[in-house]
Amino acid sequence: MARWEPGARERIVVAALELFVEQGYDDTTVAQIAERAGLTKSTFFRHFRDKRELLVAGQETLSRLLAEGIAAAPAGASPLEAVAGGLRAASGAMGPLNRQLGPRLREAMATNAELQERDALKSVGMAAAMTAALVARGVPDPLAALAGELGVLAFKRGYAEWSSGDGEKDELATFTLAALDELRAASAGLG
Repeated sequence: MARWEPGARERIVVAALELFVEQGYDDTTVAQIAERAGLTKSTFFRHFRDKRELLVAGQETLSRLLAEGIAAAPAGASPLEAVAGGLRAASGAMGPLNRQLGPRLREAMATNAELQERDALKSVGMAAAMTAALVARGVPDPLAALAGELGVLAFKRGYAEWSSGDGEKDELATFTLAALDELRAASAGLG
């Protein structure tokens, strides 16, 4: 088994998702994940505490990018314009591997309540990061919370569409920003 090959973290995530889809989350062990990734169990544990942590891999980075994009928005930007800046920043960090993993992640989550719970917690973290960034810009809390939640919905909808695409070259930002525009238009109908 290779110990110090580059990309170990990514290989672990790919191997885990493959196994979760093939045999189910509950029936997949850390040893199997490490073996599939061509790594040792100790290498797995250098990157993740347990297999549950795989499901929130990158959450901190994603939340940070969303918040930084919001903070960098022009001073006169509306809350949703600032959220669009966050979506651009986070989307720019997503590459081909993220696109490839989307369908596997959705398939694995569809069959396991624990995975669905982890995904919900990831969404809460993203919304909290966007809300805090908006509040720091002076946006009142209820409005900031609403804009943050719309940002999460836009990111999730855009990511789902982007990752299920058939090799289109469009950037993720194209999809997340289109989803945000759709949600903005739909919210006008709330009355």
